[in-house]
Amino acid sequence: MDLTSAGFMLLRGAQVYAPQALGIQDVLLVAGKVVAIEPQISADVLPDCQIIDLHGLTLCPGFIDQHIHLIGGGGEAGPATRTPEVGLSKLVEAGITTAIGLLGTDSVTRHPEALLAKTRALNDEGITAYMLTGAYSIPSPTITGSIERDVALIDRIIGVKCAVSDHRSSAPNDSSLANMAAQARVGGLLGNKAGISVFHMGSSKKGLAPLYAILENSDVPMNKLLPTHVNRSETLFDAAIEFALKGGHIDITSGIPGPVTPSQAVKRAVERGVALDLLSVSSDGNGSQPVFDAQGNLTGIGVAGFSSLLETLVALVKEQDMTLADALVPFTRSVAKFLGLETKGEIAVGKDADFVVLTPDLAIHQVYARGRLMVQEGNACVKGTFE
Repeated sequence: MDLTSAGFMLLRGAQVYAPQALGIQDVLLVAGKVVAIEPQISADVLPDCQIIDLHGLTLCPGFIDQHIHLIGGGGEAGPATRTPEVGLSKLVEAGITTAIGLLGTDSVTRHPEALLAKTRALNDEGITAYMLTGAYSIPSPTITGSIERDVALIDRIIGVKCAVSDHRSSAPNDSSLANMAAQARVGGLLGNKAGISVFHMGSSKKGLAPLYAILENSDVPMNKLLPTHVNRSETLFDAAIEFALKGGHIDITSGIPGPVTPSQAVKRAVERGVALDLLSVSSDGNGSQPVFDAQGNLTGIGVAGFSSLLETLVALVKEQDMTLADALVPFTRSVAKFLGLETKGEIAVGKDADFVVLTPDLAIHQVYARGRLMVQEGNACVKGTFE
């Protein structure tokens, strides 16, 4: 058998967190997949095997960021505040190897079709990308004319998004929210996908009431509903913990600095008894960060970056005294499980070779996406088409 074109790569001697601690291991890759993990793997019988020495470094799964405004967001203060499209290098330099794109407030000048094109482009450029149909508003903007058809028929669409408990939402009623979630659920069944509904949570006094209304008015399982930005207020975060203790998944935004910092949110949830596999951390990258006063007037606006993901991971280890194995879960395994991405989120035989290599002080040294080196010494060595 001729194996010379198989594309063998052997990562030697890394401290492997899968995310569970595996100790010092060699990891063998073939055609972008993990095929062996052993304390010592000989490359002598592997033709043209590329060997990468990772002694003294930590190998962990690539980050899965399930909340990114890939084609930009914003616009809350007019056209000049529309945030730009994100380039590949910004994602990989942050350790992101799987990205989930979505729309935000603006579904007037931003469209699901454009998001789908960007999602396909990122896959062509080297990482894995999916998207959610819909936006803040209901009825949801779609490509095929229905949420169910979008999720069932379009390969990169795995669910839907809307906004609730926020003055920027379309003030959806309970029945319209239940119908939205039911369509995503059925579309997921037909397309063999997660079929999730993601809820941008604002800071109004309604809190998670719209999600409980869906559970009351439909038969959509609780584990298909995801409230995000839950650390934007103490009241909302307390409600989110109760939601998670009942079996729901909650998403913490690393780009929201407070009042509950993302690392505090993870630690507090765990201390309250929430399972790590029901927690995820996402960046809200490239979305706008508007600031409103009590009357709803815009008083400032910024744009979310991606470095907050790693900053949160480091804070979990160094400030919240979590083990690296536990700290990695909300960025990797738990996200993959919630999104139904069976080949992502773990370093294991048969999984995609998506890795972040960390230095002893937890800085990003290398990033691999589907076995391809994307970042070397913290800088992107593969860039997008027009970067």
